[in-house]
Amino acid sequence: MIAETVCSAVAAAGLGIAVVTAYRKRYLAAARIAAYALVPLGLVMTGIVEWVADTAFSPTAWAGFAVLGGAWALFATTRAVERRRGGTRKERRAAARAAHSEAVAPAASAPSLGQSARPASGPASRPASAPRANGASDDFSDIEAILKKHGI
Repeated sequence: MIAETVCSAVAAAGLGIAVVTAYRKRYLAAARIAAYALVPLGLVMTGIVEWVADTAFSPTAWAGFAVLGGAWALFATTRAVERRRGGTRKERRAAARAAHSEAVAPAASAPSLGQSARPASGPASRPASAPRANGASDDFSDIEAILKKHGI
């Protein structure tokens, strides 16, 4: 009841200001002020003001807003996790299928791990007694021994 009275008073005051503005021959501004002044009156007449007043003081309505906020928080969290993982479920399945099809190529002549940057005959054509420029030969000497033992 108080909200309706306040809105009606605001509308009346706005229409009074519009009349004064029109009296000063500023008709466009007066029409705009009158339009703004009629909005609260229209809200009272449609019942929106009463609904808002009832909602603002209703514990059930506030519980509903809390539930909506929780739903929004869950939605935002799941979207953030999905983006962090790298896309939607469809995209992850497509990537897994592509990786699986590359790893199991039936007619592949190269190993399924992919081809290396250097040719396959590179290490075999190099003499074993030739010194290497970098110190990496010490790190891989055990691996090379194992590979030679198996004839690779």
